[in-house]
Amino acid sequence: MGELRIIGTAHVSKKSVDEVEAALEEFKPTIVAVELDPARYHALKQQEQQGSAPSVSEILSDGNFNQLLVQWLLAYVQKQIGMDFGVEPGAEMKAAMEGAERHGIPVALIDRDIRITLGRFWSSMSILEKLKLVYALLAAFSEREQIDPDQLASEDMVTLALEEFRNFSPGGARALIEERDAYIAKGLIDLKGRYDRVLAVVGAGHVPGIRRYLDDPDRIPPLTTLSEVKRGLPWARILAALFLLLFVILIAGIAFSGLGTGALFQAILYWVVIHGFFAGIFAFAAGAHPLSILTACAVSWMTALNPLVAAGWFAAIAEAKLRRPKTEDLKRIMEAEDFSTMKCIPLFRVVLVAALTNVGSTLATFVYYFTILPLLGIDPAAILIQGLGNLWVWLSTFLP
Repeated sequence: MGELRIIGTAHVSKKSVDEVEAALEEFKPTIVAVELDPARYHALKQQEQQGSAPSVSEILSDGNFNQLLVQWLLAYVQKQIGMDFGVEPGAEMKAAMEGAERHGIPVALIDRDIRITLGRFWSSMSILEKLKLVYALLAAFSEREQIDPDQLASEDMVTLALEEFRNFSPGGARALIEERDAYIAKGLIDLKGRYDRVLAVVGAGHVPGIRRYLDDPDRIPPLTTLSEVKRGLPWARILAALFLLLFVILIAGIAFSGLGTGALFQAILYWVVIHGFFAGIFAFAAGAHPLSILTACAVSWMTALNPLVAAGWFAAIAEAKLRRPKTEDLKRIMEAEDFSTMKCIPLFRVVLVAALTNVGSTLATFVYYFTILPLLGIDPAAILIQGLGNLWVWLSTFLP
């Protein structure tokens, strides 16, 4: 077995860059392993090679707008921290890659595909955890705590940060950290069997976990298990189906309660107006084109009744037709120096419009159920008892 040296780095630390360059000269590795997957490798080298990034059509057809938006916001926050420290995020990985090229040393990409990691990360988090994460990211835009970048790679700082993240989201931490520790450790074990000296450049947060797996390789799960995207219960669709059932019960109760067609008409009208208002307001907040806002307003009431579609999808289609995003927008998003610039990029605008429109439409459903009965001046108990009772009597006439 070959010799392995692991360097734990902070992705925005100049000291980490220097450590990588020194290790290349002193250790003289026969291969350099970096904590990157092919997509991030090509993005870091700023190469627009075929297959290095998903196309615009793939992004729009995938429909995971919230997940994609969080990914971009995370990258943006990391970039801003790097700008504060005068270090490009991922500079230590780039130094390792460029140093290996200078010495004619091969580079091994040992991290899991970012799309699989983010998919497992997102599906492992509860709705409350997702909301807290988005809030934390938005808060990071307005204020960033001043931290010594060299402390980011220290063991005490890393331990505290990981413990805080595990307390925040145990499932998310498992997908983002522990599973990748196992995946990277398996890659390093394979490299040790084929090369004399392996230099691994990984984030400091992964070093303890990687070493534990290296000490006990039998604990590493099968790569097929680590590489599949987790598909938990579709809670969003389940909730949408419950809301649809509640709406049907409400309308049926009003229709058979004897309140008349006026109350029934108002209940349906409020549904259309409230959904159109909130979807439109949130689309406007995302900077949507006026026609995209109108699309959101027009379809929100219908999509709220269908668990399989969302208002944001239709708004995104309209926005994409009008803004015409291009594949190179992905590179522009990663290079944006401020959030205002990012919002002006067509592809980011399309995804933002989709995500916020969906939030507005979902919020409208909650608002409707909390306000409709007071707006109509209806006693909910009376509606359920009398209306559904009358409905049962009516249905009984068709039974044998």
